[in-house]
Amino acid sequence: MEPQTADRTESPSKPSPASPTASAAPGPLASFVRFVVCGGGIGVLSSFAVPLVALTMPWAMANAVITVASTLLCTELHALFTFGTGRRPGRRRHLQSSGSAAAAYAVTCAAMFLLHAVQSSPSVLTEQVVYLSASALAGIGRFLVLRLFVFGGTRKGDRPARTVALPRPTLPRAAVSTAC
Repeated sequence: MEPQTADRTESPSKPSPASPTASAAPGPLASFVRFVVCGGGIGVLSSFAVPLVALTMPWAMANAVITVASTLLCTELHALFTFGTGRRPGRRRHLQSSGSAAAAYAVTCAAMFLLHAVQSSPSVLTEQVVYLSASALAGIGRFLVLRLFVFGGTRKGDRPARTVALPRPTLPRAAVSTAC
């Protein structure tokens, strides 16, 4: 008789077909809408939180604290809701997501720097148009990075499902001899 095996893949990363969370990952359009809602919602909440936290510490520090907290929260939401991975992100995914957020921040800063290099005193409307355009492009870029590289598919670092060999049941010798 061969050893019996039990598949130990029932984990949050691979929900069973009978479980209510076993839905396929959302498509690109649904993911993008979720990305905008989650990221935009957290962004709006963060814009209210910074001045409140700034009552207890310098504004730059409050902004940094809220930015880190909101990036961590957004990464959690993007893993669980936006891209439907079915599990919380690990340290690697948090770092990758933070890197994409830093790159998006750099893009918006560069756009504003270029605007002020080209036009010494742009109007507030021009600044808003440039900033929002750069933010939109950076957001689309960040969505693509998160969907394709951070939360998309299996990677080398992901652990494969484990199969554990269980010992086969044996009958005691006394039971075998009396059964004949």
